[in-house]
Amino acid sequence: MRNNSIILAIDDNPTNLKLLHRLLSAKGYKHVHLLSDSREALATYQTLEPDLILLDINMPYMDGFEVMDTLFSLQEPLMAPIIIISAQQGSETTLAALEKGARDYITKPFEKNELLMRVQNLLDAHLAHKLLNNQAQVLEQMVEHRTRELNDTRLSVVQRLGMAAEYKDEETGNHILRMSHICQLLAQKMGLSPRICELILHASPMHDIGKIGIPDSVLLKPGKLDAHEWEVMKTHAQIGGHLLDNDDSELMIMARNIALTHHEKWDGTGYPNGLKQQDIPIEGRIAAVADVFDALTSQRPYKKAWSIDEAIHYIKTHSGHHFDPMVVDVFIAHIDDVMIIKNQFQDD
Repeated sequence: MRNNSIILAIDDNPTNLKLLHRLLSAKGYKHVHLLSDSREALATYQTLEPDLILLDINMPYMDGFEVMDTLFSLQEPLMAPIIIISAQQGSETTLAALEKGARDYITKPFEKNELLMRVQNLLDAHLAHKLLNNQAQVLEQMVEHRTRELNDTRLSVVQRLGMAAEYKDEETGNHILRMSHICQLLAQKMGLSPRICELILHASPMHDIGKIGIPDSVLLKPGKLDAHEWEVMKTHAQIGGHLLDNDDSELMIMARNIALTHHEKWDGTGYPNGLKQQDIPIEGRIAAVADVFDALTSQRPYKKAWSIDEAIHYIKTHSGHHFDPMVVDVFIAHIDDVMIIKNQFQDD
């Protein structure tokens, strides 16, 4: 494999180039490329992607130091090692070359076997470096693939649990679809990061997952709930938070926050924990507006759908009490976009 390595020799003297080519070819190196014009070093390097560079220092147009500066400006993590082959002797020149980034320094005239051994050693080291880098890339790709699979699995679980809650509460229809997309819209318009907006889209369908734990006699009661039944119904927020607990993924953490806090109120009179203002996570404050608006404007067995104007008036009236005023302002400013979502996911 070493003999398939690509070697680039740069020297303005054709005789020196021919000598290097003859020595390396006799040793079995099949891909030795010669360059006499140092101005073409960068373009040639990028075309060939060599595994080793043999470089002279004293050359017209660009000397060896300038060539190294040009090549190292690429900032490649797997830059080909450079061996300086020069008639210049003295520790100052050698140190200057090594400080520039050369991996070895050979003075002319050189002993051919010494040159060949240094070439072989640097090629072996570079090959090992490339193999390690390739292994690291493969491992990184495997980790990324496994992470995507895990995230997809979590997302599937979230979606199916949301569907389970919908089946339990048959009247919801496409509520969770409308609500989740409105949540994403509000998050985007509030300037939250694309990652947070995506998370809130996928996590918000879980907002009522706790209703799985509510008895049918309460959940499906066609009339108004009495005081005791209402207290039972309110426990769905805590149940939802408990169901989604003990998972440290971003998706499940946000789903838990929304399930637990979307019934909290800006003024602290909500449930289950009476959180107030900024103590309520932003995703919970967004979900509260989206959830209430869609619930008000959707028909239920126990109530008629409110008109859009009536629902907007309710949201405005309760800004600063039930709802975060900033979320309400964004909601009102983009009501046309909200209505597009509502019409897109109409109940059958």
